[in-house]
Amino acid sequence: MATIKLRKWDSAEHLKTEEDMLMYLDACLEEAGDDAAFIAKALGTIARARGMTQLAKDTGLGRESLYKALSGEGNPSFATILKVTRALGISLHAQARPAG
Repeated sequence: MATIKLRKWDSAEHLKTEEDMLMYLDACLEEAGDDAAFIAKALGTIARARGMTQLAKDTGLGRESLYKALSGEGNPSFATILKVTRALGISLHAQARPAG
């Protein structure tokens, strides 16, 4: 029987375009519910797809601190999230939720 080699799935490898990244974040926002760490990790995935070194330069934050904050294990401040979304070219918009 042949041996099958598997490797860990990394969503960042599949986010090639701006549209891919926005659709991924939108899906994560839908799925996350009240899980802020899930959203932080989604932003981290997008950041890795774009390049964490460039994001560090654009935000003025350290690369290692960004990896930690956006890992899903960190607890980034909202100010950090705003810097990251701005540097990634992502705008946050308010929209009324359907009743129910």
